[in-house]
Amino acid sequence: MLKYLLSFLILFSGTIVFSQTTIGLIEHNVGSLDEGYVLFAPNRSTDTYLIDKCGHQVHKWSSQYQPGQSAYLLPNGTLLRTGKLPDSGFAAGGNGGVVEMIDWNDNLIWSYVAASTDYCQHHDVRALPNGNVLILAWDSRSVNEAILNGRNPDLLGTSLWCERVIEVQPDGLNGGVVVWEWFAWDHLIQDFDSNQLNFGVVADHPELLDVNYNAVGAQDWLHMNSIDYNESLDQILLSSHNLNEIMIIDHSTSTEEAASHSGGNSGKGGDFLYRWGNPEAYQNGGPADGKFWGQHNAHWIPSGLPYAGKILVFNNGFGRPGGNYSTVEILEPPANGYNYEGTLPYGPADATVIYNEGNPHTFYAMNVSGAGMLSNGNIIICSGPKGNFLEVDANENLVWEYISPVNNNGIMSQGVTPTTNAVFRCVFYPSDYSGFDGLDLTTGTIIEDVNEVSDACTLNIGIAPILSSGEVFVFPNPAHDLVNIDLSKSELQSASIEFFDLSGRRVKEVQVKGSGQIVRMNLTTYPKGIYLLKITANNFVGTFRLEVGE
Repeated sequence: MLKYLLSFLILFSGTIVFSQTTIGLIEHNVGSLDEGYVLFAPNRSTDTYLIDKCGHQVHKWSSQYQPGQSAYLLPNGTLLRTGKLPDSGFAAGGNGGVVEMIDWNDNLIWSYVAASTDYCQHHDVRALPNGNVLILAWDSRSVNEAILNGRNPDLLGTSLWCERVIEVQPDGLNGGVVVWEWFAWDHLIQDFDSNQLNFGVVADHPELLDVNYNAVGAQDWLHMNSIDYNESLDQILLSSHNLNEIMIIDHSTSTEEAASHSGGNSGKGGDFLYRWGNPEAYQNGGPADGKFWGQHNAHWIPSGLPYAGKILVFNNGFGRPGGNYSTVEILEPPANGYNYEGTLPYGPADATVIYNEGNPHTFYAMNVSGAGMLSNGNIIICSGPKGNFLEVDANENLVWEYISPVNNNGIMSQGVTPTTNAVFRCVFYPSDYSGFDGLDLTTGTIIEDVNEVSDACTLNIGIAPILSSGEVFVFPNPAHDLVNIDLSKSELQSASIEFFDLSGRRVKEVQVKGSGQIVRMNLTTYPKGIYLLKITANNFVGTFRLEVGE
């Protein structure tokens, strides 16, 4: 799946590979990709780049700040970017302090300083449908306040950083109004000192944070590194690197309710509705029950994509029992409306899908990094420390690879061994993304000086990578070794799947029993060409035109 020994790369059918290429486009498997555009902000650069799958620069935005850390392209074509203040007072990995919006013409249209003596934006932000921005920030507390709230004094440094989320409504060029806030500090429990606040039985209150769990004396206690928003649920998803777990909170609350244990759609105020990855953090498991090790980029998979509504996480695997290696994991919380009730620890027992399980590809990214689902069922991965972007198909075959050519000294030359070219995350946008409407997407030159792989590269933009009836999804398109028929979003209890060539000859038939399935059909014996998939179930009949490549 993941190739790093570039001197041994070979040319195989349908794939462009050149052994001397060390930066930029490394591999491009024609016909296997979800052709679109990739956005990334190199950690040591003040520029943000948009490239196509041939490695050509489509656009570039400039800022006075290095990223702090995430960057996104909004549905209106505006770049939402975090920036690192050099004197924020919060010197730790992922520190930022400023949030910017930059238009397509490279004009700064909004800048907001999210930093003071007691808080600082870090790692991630998220745009809301109403135009506001959710900002993830450190929340500094004094030693005396920490002890008063039950922290063991022996596990404290000069201060303690907790976490807060603020929702900011942009106002003018440099202004913003905080319209909602949530503080993790309002949702603590401890069993260390009965004479201090928040004393109770930790195992009975998984909705609260044990203020002494993972209390190693460092200031940056929780180190949350991603934030996401689910509009249909009005919930927020957070990822705590240091607790090795993800958490969901209710956004439908008022600020006052968010500081309490009641209110909002959930009726639970700002308490955790759900958490997963490390039940030891709420005393409902031990070290052997851990699932995450320093994970990043937890987010709900958007609607219209395979596994929509499930949660995708890049599990870095730092400190993983048995050895360090990274996985991309998809899990489905046992949701019940706005709550996640059930026996503890919170389910499911394991992730639904795990890419690189058992480390068959010797893949490891110690920190940063992320991944995203694509419409054809592929996964795009950012192996952040090496600035390495990879796309893998459902069989974990590598179909695309790109290495950021930008490091702390600027743009590297082809042939050099890339160093200090880390990237926090890359984000994929399909060619029909609304943010591109009316914009000139004419590709320019590559970012680096030369690249033979880019020179030989062609694109398939315009081919629909996913076929959908609204109830059934078929991907990828074009297909090669296999095609996926996703029935998991439908209410079909059973189905007949028929596969026809263009002469009308039925070449395969599969009977599916039971609902909620994803059927994978092997295509290795079928000649290249156009086929029709007919799916029949109850009153549903759907026909899909599928292209099969060699």
